[in-house]
Amino acid sequence: MQRSTLLVVLLGLALAAEGCSTGQRKDDAPVVVSVIGGETKLADPSAGQLDSTERVLMGATAQGLVRFDATGQIEAALAERWIVIDDGRSYIFRLRESYWPDGAPVTAAQVVRVLRRAAAPGSRNALAPFLAVVDEIVEMTPTVIEVRLKRPRPDLLKLFAQPELAVFRTGTLDGSGPFRAQSRARGVLLSPVPDPGTGKAAPEPEETVHLLGERAALALARFKARESDLILGGSFTDWPIVAQAEIAPANLHVEQPLGLFGLAVLQREGFLAEASNRAAIAMAIDRAALTQAVRPEWTPLETILPSQLDSAAPPVRPDWAPLALDARQQTARDRVAAWRRAHPEPLTLRIALPSGPGATLVWAHLAEAMLRIGITPQRVGPADSADLRLIDAIAPYDSGRWFVQTACVACSEQAGALIAAGREAADLPARAQRIAEADAALTADGAWIPIAQPLRWSLVALRLGAWQGNTRGWHPLNHLRNETE
Repeated sequence: MQRSTLLVVLLGLALAAEGCSTGQRKDDAPVVVSVIGGETKLADPSAGQLDSTERVLMGATAQGLVRFDATGQIEAALAERWIVIDDGRSYIFRLRESYWPDGAPVTAAQVVRVLRRAAAPGSRNALAPFLAVVDEIVEMTPTVIEVRLKRPRPDLLKLFAQPELAVFRTGTLDGSGPFRAQSRARGVLLSPVPDPGTGKAAPEPEETVHLLGERAALALARFKARESDLILGGSFTDWPIVAQAEIAPANLHVEQPLGLFGLAVLQREGFLAEASNRAAIAMAIDRAALTQAVRPEWTPLETILPSQLDSAAPPVRPDWAPLALDARQQTARDRVAAWRRAHPEPLTLRIALPSGPGATLVWAHLAEAMLRIGITPQRVGPADSADLRLIDAIAPYDSGRWFVQTACVACSEQAGALIAAGREAADLPARAQRIAEADAALTADGAWIPIAQPLRWSLVALRLGAWQGNTRGWHPLNHLRNETE
């Protein structure tokens, strides 16, 4: 652990009130939420990838046609109800009465415009590649929208519930709620959008949320000092800090949401040009030792798909999976030795990793695995030029197509063609078959090296009784205190 990080944690421990093992704060105070990430600012999803703080803020101040509840299930948002017709090729949404911060009503035309921009070819929205199935988004009436699909997509609502598809007004980046944002010296103050039917002039202090984007060590110190109620966005990179902070079990929540955690091959040149050599990298890694070094309960994984999901077949195991670890590593050494006999120059692979003590633990095990089989590893930053890059991503919806497409950074033409065929499949059985075939081709190609499921953690004060863990790793701020919010 870096000395500066340790000092911040120790400061938090020193500030913590004696006997306050659960981080409980007064119940009539604003809910203070720290999100591990960048500054607390609104960002336009059409401009590119949102970081964790931007996603939480967007989800709090702008909503899509639907959104997720505390359990990760779909609930109404801008749309009060919807129907699915034409064998799953048409979703019709009826909008509820909603208003922008200046009091102007949210119209179907505005919603259509935002969603069309997100789904347009060439859009930089992170979800645009998975919206190619959308044929047309039309305003049927001032309060009714139809989303017409080229093919059935039963998981469409899960995409529409993501913050990247929240509806906002460009330029001002303001939305219809469930909260309104006011800038503060640090972070933003979120106040719930008033319900016109209640006649209530202002929210109670405990109904507001003070949202902060900050480093993990500072967020942890704040929580230990009883200056916050919730930390969101924790991952493997900062888990060792939490593990040393003696957090009360009642406050600590660890999740392993559906997603990808592994190494993507970025270029198919030199040693990485051959599938057998890419497999050697995968065989060299002691996944159990790596995950246990970070957290003993962290689940290692050897397949691309975590389960069958919507594939026509169970996850494909690589050819080397039945081998014991010693046999795997010996086979990998033999392949590296054969390569080096033909190519006597030094063999170095650059591995791109994020910063943080957890990433350093992962790096230590990856480096040891590479050195064990005769490869010199070099750690580089996440944005640097590299041969392999660690990807740690939560799936936005429960489809094997997301897994194979996200894992295919520099995969074979065959795997890429099968992934595209899954996107264009005429019906669900054909789509399931293409996903299964893409899984098999991508596994044989070795361009994705699975390591584990994603690891996420949160710290939750007891006053937030409605907070719930879920398989999406998403925790909306309007579902923290009770289930009626």
